[in-house]
Amino acid sequence: MDFELSEDHRLLRDLVQRFVREMLIPLEGKVLERDAQGQGAYLSHEERDRIDTRSRDMGLWGLDAPEDVGGADLPAVAMIGVNIEMGKTCVPYHLPPDSPNLRMLMATVNEDQRERYLAPYVQKGTVSAIGISEPGAGADPAAMITRAVREGDEWIINGRKIWISRAQEADFTILMAVTDKQKGARGGISAFLVDKGTPGFNVLRRIPMLGGQFTYEVALENCRVPAANLLGVEGQGFAPMQVRLSTRRLQMASWSIGMAQRALDMMLDYAPQRVVFGEPLANRQAIQWWIADAYTKIKAATLMTYETAWKLDKGADVRTEISAVKAYATEMAYEVLDHAMQMYGAMGMTKELPLALMQAQMRTMRIYDGPTEVHKWVVARNLLGLKR
Repeated sequence: MDFELSEDHRLLRDLVQRFVREMLIPLEGKVLERDAQGQGAYLSHEERDRIDTRSRDMGLWGLDAPEDVGGADLPAVAMIGVNIEMGKTCVPYHLPPDSPNLRMLMATVNEDQRERYLAPYVQKGTVSAIGISEPGAGADPAAMITRAVREGDEWIINGRKIWISRAQEADFTILMAVTDKQKGARGGISAFLVDKGTPGFNVLRRIPMLGGQFTYEVALENCRVPAANLLGVEGQGFAPMQVRLSTRRLQMASWSIGMAQRALDMMLDYAPQRVVFGEPLANRQAIQWWIADAYTKIKAATLMTYETAWKLDKGADVRTEISAVKAYATEMAYEVLDHAMQMYGAMGMTKELPLALMQAQMRTMRIYDGPTEVHKWVVARNLLGLKR
């Protein structure tokens, strides 16, 4: 059993590490300042354009996209190393294109959609969003009620979606809707590609979230989508949606490991310097145990995540593993960040260090793409052989 990345994947990981160190971490001060002023944790257009140019020049676009549309077609194992490094900063930047939506497109597009959506997504950095959750259907997407009805060469969609990231600026949104109420999640949910500016796709409000992020609520009011924009097979949108969710969950686990490692590095730097009651914090048993526990749990999460990605690359069914990894890694990172903030004392509570913002981002990840409790339920249900 080999526990090392291949040489090519190690070199890629090191390249991403350099990209984060040189391009993202220097912007943390500006991001933290904006968040402290209540503007949200964001990059300006100029900053994002500069980072996009640099990441493209470094060959970091389309890492897991198909080669025939300009990608590098890297396996899941390689992407774990990439995303661990990307998780070591609070600067909100993802290497284009966003892997979860990419993976869903890869699993479903026809040749026409490949040219109109997938290729520009990889080559030009078009922005996507996905609409799954509804006011009454969050952790259980099978409970969605947004309805799509075929009328000639169009689908007419009515309903409500919420918690959509990038809905306002996205060039297109992957929208999930019920096309057969009787079948529901078992053959009655379909996916649609809805272009920006489509009449009836109405962004109702921007919702401020923890971690300086924003999501949106959208109303679909007789939203007419061309029949050619049905993504995949009618009624079979649930399985590709799960591909998208599984990709994001592995990504979140990787980010969690990166965040926790950043917090541990900060603890290791600070503990020997800070003297309290005549002794460096490094000499205190409580601090030593925090550091030992952080190291151990980061190591465990890393091995779990890489093993799951390795199995995924081999075509194994890893639904149980992905739920276990997502739950464990996010909870682990939240705890490590909490201990780092505690060690830094009052300074750890400020918005001058990245710890508080990273912990707030981590808090949302414990909910996004399935809360911890649901994932634990999935693991137990699968191990016990219980039907839903």
